[in-house]
Amino acid sequence: MKDNYDFSQGKRGAVQPIPSHQTKLTILIDNDILEWFGQQVDQAEGGDYLTLINHALREHIQQKTSNNNQKIRIQ
Repeated sequence: MKDNYDFSQGKRGAVQPIPSHQTKLTILIDNDILEWFGQQVDQAEGGDYLTLINHALREHIQQKTSNNNQKIRIQ
């Protein structure tokens, strides 16, 4: 490790830009839900739990909308 670093050419903000079809969002997820998605990533030996959560939400929405436009119940 160096004693000093030069950040004079550094840029503020996200390292990678957010794709235009996505929105950065902070949400609270129950620990057991997050742990389950994390285990799925571990079992697959890689991946991204956020992508898995997106996929699960998309499947849920598609299922609900294909079942006669049933209302989604919040428990």
